[in-house]
Amino acid sequence: MKFHLKTDIYFGEQSLENLKQLNVKHSMIVTDSFFYESHIVDKVDELLQEAGIETSIFCDVVPNPDFETITKGIEAMRNYKPDSIVAFGGGSSIDTAKAMLYVYNEKYGQELLFVAIPTTSGTGSEVTNITVVSNPEDCSKHPISSKLMLPDIAILDPQFTMTVPATITADTGMDVFAHAIEAYVSTGASDFTDAFAEKAIRTVWMYLPEVVRNGDSKEAREKLQNASCMAGISFNTAALGICHSMAHTLGAHFNISHGKSCAVLLPFVIAYNASLDQPWESKTCIRYATIAEQLGIGGGTNKNKVHNLISQLKKFTKALGIDSSLKALMIESEELQQAIPEMAKQTLVDNCTITNPREPTQEDIESIFLAFSKGGYR
Repeated sequence: MKFHLKTDIYFGEQSLENLKQLNVKHSMIVTDSFFYESHIVDKVDELLQEAGIETSIFCDVVPNPDFETITKGIEAMRNYKPDSIVAFGGGSSIDTAKAMLYVYNEKYGQELLFVAIPTTSGTGSEVTNITVVSNPEDCSKHPISSKLMLPDIAILDPQFTMTVPATITADTGMDVFAHAIEAYVSTGASDFTDAFAEKAIRTVWMYLPEVVRNGDSKEAREKLQNASCMAGISFNTAALGICHSMAHTLGAHFNISHGKSCAVLLPFVIAYNASLDQPWESKTCIRYATIAEQLGIGGGTNKNKVHNLISQLKKFTKALGIDSSLKALMIESEELQQAIPEMAKQTLVDNCTITNPREPTQEDIESIFLAFSKGGYR
């Protein structure tokens, strides 16, 4: 097994100042129209220019980046010829920059310095070699992995997360939680990935409710951003599981945010992976029970601990304001039933499924989606 960490991580208040230390001449900033039009990205642009670095801004990033957006970005790179990319924004901005870098390198053979500055605490994309590209034609999402997409530098400056609304904070925070839990029970887990996953799980459990209640808490914002990064470090090596595979297709079919999709599916995935419907006690059940213990959730037997973990997780998510009922998610029951077979097929071919601790069948995935459709908690 191997554990690799390439990215230099700068964190805490004023960490953005480290941009001045970049040894480059021409940077392309990749962001979305909101950050551009609100002039928030100007802080990044100004620091680079103060350091004598010329800049160009590509601000056409869209949620769930697709091949069309990435192609536009590559054309912008071809025209500007940067020696570095600075991705500024949420997961979509960083994922778009990754795909642009990957294709540009493959086509022109030029490796660029890559800096990622996340403005949400969710994807952990600033320390992973994975990007997700959407295909709106068939409502599918395609994870792509390459070491060329791993950022050289990540800057975690909490100033950019302070104004994220509570609903988005809750959704992205649950994405962090799902990252850490899935990495912990993944077939690719190790002592090294466990260390980051365990810390991320405990940190989200402790600080996410506080941030949702009080978005002005700088300490809690910083802790959550660190947790997102730590979870990313963990799953970049250990990989994920079917919660993310299923969330990819559920979100694409019904236009639900990725974090919320993970949040509403996670309890049902835990129950399946832990084989709670079987008479034996699986290794994965024990792993989930360990998570429960670390969160102060008891229960006597390992199975009871996992049952209690699921129960507490549902309460935790509900307290964050996430409602998993089909009505709240604006999903018609009949439409969901019709989509389940195709969503199950897409789940099985998703790269995240490969390292799931329990190998699922088409029928298994359909049954999890069915349980979700009938068991949404309010």
